[in-house]
Amino acid sequence: MADAVVIGSGPNGLVAANALADAGWDVVVLEAASSPGGAVRTEELTEPGFRHDVFSAFYPLGAGSPRIRDLHLEDHGLRWLRSEVVVANPLEDGRCASIGMDLDATAASLDAFAPGDGDAWRRLYARWERLGGHLVDALMRPFPPVLPVLRLARLLGPANLPRFARFGILSARRLAEEEFAGDGGALLLAGNALHSDLAPESAGGALYGWLLCGLAQQVGFPAPEGGAGRLTGALVARLARGGGEVRCDARVVRVEVRGGRAVGVRTAGGEHVPAARAVIADTGLPALYTELLPRGAVPDAVLSDVRRFDYDAGVVKVDWALDAPIPWRAEEARRACTIHLAQSMDTLTHSLAQIATGELPDRPFLVMGQYASFDATRAPAGCETAWAYAHVPEGHPWDGAEGEAFADRLEEEVERRAPGFRELVRARHVLTPPLMEARNPNLVGGALNGGTAQLHQQLLLRPLPSLGRPETAVAGLYLGSASAHPGGGVHGGPGWNAARAALLHDRLRPRWPRSRGGTPAPR
Repeated sequence: MADAVVIGSGPNGLVAANALADAGWDVVVLEAASSPGGAVRTEELTEPGFRHDVFSAFYPLGAGSPRIRDLHLEDHGLRWLRSEVVVANPLEDGRCASIGMDLDATAASLDAFAPGDGDAWRRLYARWERLGGHLVDALMRPFPPVLPVLRLARLLGPANLPRFARFGILSARRLAEEEFAGDGGALLLAGNALHSDLAPESAGGALYGWLLCGLAQQVGFPAPEGGAGRLTGALVARLARGGGEVRCDARVVRVEVRGGRAVGVRTAGGEHVPAARAVIADTGLPALYTELLPRGAVPDAVLSDVRRFDYDAGVVKVDWALDAPIPWRAEEARRACTIHLAQSMDTLTHSLAQIATGELPDRPFLVMGQYASFDATRAPAGCETAWAYAHVPEGHPWDGAEGEAFADRLEEEVERRAPGFRELVRARHVLTPPLMEARNPNLVGGALNGGTAQLHQQLLLRPLPSLGRPETAVAGLYLGSASAHPGGGVHGGPGWNAARAALLHDRLRPRWPRSRGGTPAPR
């Protein structure tokens, strides 16, 4: 009998499994797919030799997260690679806002839009250098993160604490209006905020955009050499070295509950896998409560809250095999690993407004990735592997033809800034939200972040209005997925929080000695 069963081998499930194995627990991870990784995997989607990251690709939160960093995955085959220019937003006229690993280069990029904006960036980044590490630590811990918050409060002091609280709920648009005279800084803040589903006017967008911008300047947007799947491989190898096991083609269909406590799971093949101490679910919150748990195990009030759980908008993702690197007009964009395509803050707002009203955006905002400048393992010599995704309305009905038509719309946005791009396309692969969910059921409706990042579902409101904790309505069962605090992104926070909660509760749990007949004896 295993001490713990982990449902799902995405990064959160594997981080949880590693944390439990480090504590000496026997751990088994059950994965429905034929290979581990969840949304962190690499495949040849288009042609042989072109290695595509099927879902996620670049990992600033992974490199900045103490949960991933403390696993020392470099000792298990992982090698992070970084581009000289981290993220760039090229415009149609050839101008380009960018964050580079060199602070002076970032400042110069923004000064080209408006003199003095480089100094504004330096001030924002100085704030990040002072506070960012404590903020990330606070966000990654179970709620409430008392020690990191106390450290932040001590650094800020009584006078600046209210100012930082205001900063934390600003929209990206408002922060840009306060700090920058030109469009470059605004595009970088708002574009990074839109790695979630925070529109330029969303409360909290400034903080999230500043966080990703700060990480970009500090640690880059690293990617594993050879593809995202190498990160999964390192997590699996580390777990195996610690005695843990990953079983693929083992879809869990039921969490078994006895006496109000999770005691194991049952797979689609009918196998009962008992868990002596804990079950950790790296699944979406609604799936856990409405599909995996017996109906009688969940109070009606909790089910009512579950029905209000809010997923983020889905995406359409296109992968390309290219005959050559993308011919961007802006030279900075040619050296960047991550590209944002937004012409202005107003076009971003218009695109998000169309999505909110159920329309496909006519000028979609693109998040893109390209590898030729820093990872030669991704494509044959002289070629390029690239991808892009764009947000789309929830629940939009898709068919194959409409998916291809929307992919054409994405290509048009690239062509406007890189004339000749379409002539380089030798093959492409399109994932619409239904196809994405079919490949990974955790990506409900193509949602990448396991639930909206809007304020009504963050901190003590994530995943449900409670205390932002991984505990569930069933003893011994913990939610360790992106649906839980601190949310989406490959940083391992939800998995680590779930594992720590399981370890704490196990220490506090009464232990009954065995009688000679093998039954628990009272004490």
